[in-house]
Amino acid sequence: MKKLALSDEILLSIQEPGRYIGCEVNEVIKDPKKVNVRFAFSFPDVYEIGSSHLGMQILYSMFNKREDICCERVYSPWVDLDAIMREKHIPLFTLESQEPVKNFDFLGITLQYEMCYTNVLQVLDLSQIPLHAADRTEEDPIVIGGGPCAYNPEPLAPFFDLFYIGEGETVYFDLMDRFIENKKAGGSRKAFLEMAAQIPGIYVPAFYDVAYKADGTIASFTPNNPHAPERVSKELVKDMDSVGYIEKPLVPFIKATQDRVVLEIQRGCIRGCRFCQAGNIYRPLREHSLEYLKKYAVDMLTSTGHEEISLSSLSSSDYSHLEELVNFLIDTFHGKGVNISLPSLRIDAFSLDVMRKVQDVKKSSITFAPEAGSQRLRDVINKGLTEEVILKGARDAFAAGWNRVKLYFMLGQPTETREDMEGIALLSEKIAEAYYEIPKDQRKGKVQIVASSSFFVPKPFTPFQWARMCTKEEFIERANIVRSKFREMKNFKSLKYNWHEAELTVLEGVLARGDRRVAPVIEEAYRRGALYDSWSEHFKNEAWMEAFDACGVDLSFYTSRERSLDEIFPWDFIDAGVSKAFLKREWENALAGRVTPNCRQACAGCGALEYGSGVCFEPRRSQASQGGQS
Repeated sequence: MKKLALSDEILLSIQEPGRYIGCEVNEVIKDPKKVNVRFAFSFPDVYEIGSSHLGMQILYSMFNKREDICCERVYSPWVDLDAIMREKHIPLFTLESQEPVKNFDFLGITLQYEMCYTNVLQVLDLSQIPLHAADRTEEDPIVIGGGPCAYNPEPLAPFFDLFYIGEGETVYFDLMDRFIENKKAGGSRKAFLEMAAQIPGIYVPAFYDVAYKADGTIASFTPNNPHAPERVSKELVKDMDSVGYIEKPLVPFIKATQDRVVLEIQRGCIRGCRFCQAGNIYRPLREHSLEYLKKYAVDMLTSTGHEEISLSSLSSSDYSHLEELVNFLIDTFHGKGVNISLPSLRIDAFSLDVMRKVQDVKKSSITFAPEAGSQRLRDVINKGLTEEVILKGARDAFAAGWNRVKLYFMLGQPTETREDMEGIALLSEKIAEAYYEIPKDQRKGKVQIVASSSFFVPKPFTPFQWARMCTKEEFIERANIVRSKFREMKNFKSLKYNWHEAELTVLEGVLARGDRRVAPVIEEAYRRGALYDSWSEHFKNEAWMEAFDACGVDLSFYTSRERSLDEIFPWDFIDAGVSKAFLKREWENALAGRVTPNCRQACAGCGALEYGSGVCFEPRRSQASQGGQS
């Protein structure tokens, strides 16, 4: 049995000691003397959240398949252990070997959500690694960030040596090989960073200078090192079946947020919702083949003993072979107690038919995401969903036996009016009325409609990156307008309305579109006790507001300020595959209320065609086939 980093006394005094001991099913442990690179991989949140993350499991599996690389995991210690580690000066350690993170060659941190940024500093701090890249020595690990938030790395730029922009399966091994080459040659830390900067998708913040105009906007963003390119292009897997997946997922011993096998069926999305960052940065849509998915579904369920498999994508209904895959899983695991989960389905007749096959209708609710209360605003955001389609989907679901509906909306989107806000209550009422169209003797009890609204955050690489964001007071006022309208509804007792935290949303907006001047605010908030900001019971808004004041940074500059079309954004040096010209056209289409067809209906010229893969080429193949027949 391996020696644990924490004593029995400490483990018995904290919540969920299983977070810190490792030893999970399918854990990989290697002899550090037999590898060339030791990579500590961190998810900056509590173990139950991080251990469920698909991207981390994919890269953990990928790294450890290579014999000369050892990949181990580390998560944010919960607040109880955090205090003990500081008091007793215990360095943060990995789960597999229980060794200090500071002894590794790399510390990789996945950046999934802006509100985990203070936890990034916690991981560095407890690891006894200098917070600032400029203060690190030859003995410190190379700190690299990746994930969706790396598409605007600037608020975290001083804390990272490198950022990996894009999908991890493509050039990570190139980066490791350069490290090994530099190490054998006796090269310096800077020499490795210069080698890394020449790899596509790798961004070294120290090799760039930013200048600002008198009004605070960016004047220029330029390389200061000859090895650094002017633009960094995202990395993308062109052929999804060309990369391996997870054969033996890790199985936690304590309850994780997603206690199931996750099978990624495709990447990207054809829909083009104008608020959605993922729908843009993961373009074009690329599918796994049916045979590939069958193999890994069987491998993962067999190697874990999990009783549920989730089919993961941004829009599962758009996967070409969804029905065949679901039928295969039903037939293969019939009578073996395996449930099939289907998130991200569009509610149409096909999706309902698939869901009926795999869900217990009596126990489950059906989920719609109209995102806006009026058709006008759904056209503005390019949701591609009409009220007629929504109500038909609800009627079909009710007829199939469902009587619980969850509705997701977003408040504060560009051009939103009072009528749009009140439309959330009106649409919820219409769905409830659709249920009562069913003869009383055929109903399955009382209908339950739960409507939830998040608050809009403009994200980089979306058509709404130019949009003004509401203030905290405006968000709360809008939520109250919706709540008041709900109280007027005839079926009020069957309706429930929830909304997100406004203060948290405003802060998310700053971190999403911030530049390097936001970094001192993050550090100051952390020093003032901000940690686990994504957990409402631990969020300390006052610490953040004090940090903005102490650093002399105007919060409203990053949120409620209007932006001109020619403004240089902090992330403009990244080529994410969608051109700025396309995003501008979509912003103008949004303001005009014009709908853009999805990628299978017509090409909108977003720029993703340059990758030569995915759905961008489907229309061409179809045309070529027709041409050959004529």
